[in-house]
Amino acid sequence: MPTAEFSSDARQSARLTKGEQTRAAILDTALDLAARDGLEGLTIGLIAERMQMSKSGVFAHFGSREDLQIATLREYHRRFDAEVFTPALRKPRGLPRLEAMFANWVEHVRSVEIPHGCIYVSGAVEFDDRPGPVRDTLVDMVHAWQNALKRAIAIAVEEGHLRTDTDAAQLVFEIYAIMLGLHHEARLMRARGSVARARTAFARLIDAYRLDDAPPARAGRGAASEASSTARRMRRAA
Repeated sequence: MPTAEFSSDARQSARLTKGEQTRAAILDTALDLAARDGLEGLTIGLIAERMQMSKSGVFAHFGSREDLQIATLREYHRRFDAEVFTPALRKPRGLPRLEAMFANWVEHVRSVEIPHGCIYVSGAVEFDDRPGPVRDTLVDMVHAWQNALKRAIAIAVEEGHLRTDTDAAQLVFEIYAIMLGLHHEARLMRARGSVARARTAFARLIDAYRLDDAPPARAGRGAASEASSTARRMRRAA
């Protein structure tokens, strides 16, 4: 998942020091390059050339290629959190929140990842059998997102929106299967209608778990505290 524009980023950049602005610009470039060439395609020399900086200037912000890769992953996670996860927390507890998480995710894939690529998907291919800090960082971030989905599913069960025998881990597996299928069909196969098919697949999946007499979604007393707690867990991975 490559770089994406966020209005909050623009406001934040105005408050950054010159050094912080340079670091942010390097990460923007790194995200673009990683989306195109993968994390393994990131080098200090390539960043320096693209930024028209010296290698020592880049080293001043990232002491090694591995540090640059990890920082790029963390910046990606921050942006994914801001665009996909955090907005969903404004929805009522239970199924509306889970549906918003999926809808935001699909929109992110449609508008950003299909045109440019996904660092999480390419990173999984590059580092699935390569132990080390980069792989550990990637795994931690994917776990954070999966755990957020599992928590949303558990709340949907508590709220009476999904069956009590719903296996959250199985449902998350199936949601991931839809999203990986979307990436394959849209990015590799260039298949038209892939986004619509992913949305249809999710709707059918949820219907298989939904209680026939599920009550309308409600916010619940603990919505605000639960949103705050889940957000903290997601951001620990960064």
